[in-house]
Amino acid sequence: MATSSSSFLFLIFGLVTTLATIFSRAEARAFFVFGDSLVDNGNNNYLATTARADAYPYGIDYPTHRATGRFSNGLNIPDLISQSIGAEPTLPYLSPQLRGQNLLVGANFASAGIGILNDTGVQFVNIIRIPMQLAYFQQYQQRVSGLIGAEQTQRLINEALVLITLGGNDFVNNYYLVPFSARSRQYALPDYVPYLISEYRKILLRLYELGARRVLVTGTGPLGCVPAELAQRSRNGECAVELQRAAGLFNPQLTQLINELNAELGDHVFIAANTDQMHIDFITNPQAYGFVTSKVACCGQGAYNGIGLCTALSNLCPNRDIYAFWDPFHPSERANKIIVQQILTGSSEYMHPMNLSTIMAVDSKA
Repeated sequence: MATSSSSFLFLIFGLVTTLATIFSRAEARAFFVFGDSLVDNGNNNYLATTARADAYPYGIDYPTHRATGRFSNGLNIPDLISQSIGAEPTLPYLSPQLRGQNLLVGANFASAGIGILNDTGVQFVNIIRIPMQLAYFQQYQQRVSGLIGAEQTQRLINEALVLITLGGNDFVNNYYLVPFSARSRQYALPDYVPYLISEYRKILLRLYELGARRVLVTGTGPLGCVPAELAQRSRNGECAVELQRAAGLFNPQLTQLINELNAELGDHVFIAANTDQMHIDFITNPQAYGFVTSKVACCGQGAYNGIGLCTALSNLCPNRDIYAFWDPFHPSERANKIIVQQILTGSSEYMHPMNLSTIMAVDSKA
């Protein structure tokens, strides 16, 4: 009988402890990520697509030294933001491990290859386009409601931090993918960009409808300066003019959209992260940031290591910390750390209307 009572008490204690853990995690700030390969942390591993980073040498500097699906030698931007807010890294939404208490940390819905438009990245076939990412977010909320109830779930979503990164692929893997692409025949660039912005507006408002109240929105980086574009379009290492023109049109209009949405909603829901300028800083003066080059990728082949994919057969630099770019398109972990530091503490030149440290301070008093 004593043994039976002890077992019963142990069971009750275990249940109480589990519930306490669940609700303490619900008190912590959840983090949700939407977007493309710059922020994907492994969803595409579960899909039949060529847009994957699940093999060596990806992940060579990750804590496990194994490829995780992140398009990085190590940590990516969401990982570093999670660290900065004292949270665990978010799991990919398609991961079987994303269940129970892990749901309360948040989730990463991003998928390499996608864009604002549904026809972006069609060559990758099976990727999670943004309408499906948002549908998964809705499904996520239903799953969490079964765990902590509808009211607590609504609170978790409203108090969460959200990151969304879109736009680059709509140029690189759509408009400029091939000469005379369908979109470039349909729109001149000065007309294509407002069309993208009008579609992005719908996405951001849908995020708001689904409960997001603090959303970091990154612009594109300097699209013409990545090693892949230098290899294809540059004669002497200068950034590709037409892609730089695209970024120069898109990013200011995105900031303008964010200002308009915040004015309509009467709050600083959307925060513009000027990732273009964050990149330009170390691209134009790599030595000031401890890089030996901002033109040549660490992993790749051909001119600037910018041709094709990063694979086990590629050239691989021995010290990833001195390269601004890890592969033909994506920053190295160290470059990501510089970007996230600006997201955290950057001036209004980089973060508008406020940086992440200010957001955390303001929200802690709310």
